[in-house]
Amino acid sequence: MSEILLQIDGREVEAREGMTILEAAQSVGIGIPTLCHHEKLEPYGACRICTVEVEARGRTNLVAACLYPVEKNLVVRTRSEKVDKTRKMLLELMLAHAPEAGELQDLAQEYGVDKARFEKESSFCILCGLCVRYCAEVKKKNAVGFVDRGARREINFIPEIASKECWNCKECFSLCPTEALQASYLLTEALAFPSPSFEPESEE
Repeated sequence: MSEILLQIDGREVEAREGMTILEAAQSVGIGIPTLCHHEKLEPYGACRICTVEVEARGRTNLVAACLYPVEKNLVVRTRSEKVDKTRKMLLELMLAHAPEAGELQDLAQEYGVDKARFEKESSFCILCGLCVRYCAEVKKKNAVGFVDRGARREINFIPEIASKECWNCKECFSLCPTEALQASYLLTEALAFPSPSFEPESEE
């Protein structure tokens, strides 16, 4: 593959054809925040927290670094007024769903986020899709998936598959940036395998 020269934060970076901006930045130690990216998974671009500003052929745009391919003479800014404003808004929206998530709180502090800007919606899930994709792409089990669409979309375990595959795995737990996955798993476990102590007493 041919080598491509681009500029990231004023620094000349050499990248391979086919690499993304995120991969090129990481290869030289330039940090870009991510929440839905994992090196073993195909790029997804769900959280958009990796948004950067690019300048190419006289035009400037905001793009997801995990999806956007490198190109010759591309100019990338990982921090700018537009980038920070975008990340701040995204974090405010995500914190409305998962206000106690440590990873989000760390980013919120860095970007000066107002944690109370949006009304809280206690889904605890930011729909990053890491668990769904990891189970499908790496484990090949499809034991967890998305349910519903749009504003009603959420993740949940598939009891029929989870009961056979998940109890001795749980590799997806450590991927979850909000710990919503553990809650979903425990709920599924409780529904699929109710404890005898919680079964209603029969009437005499």
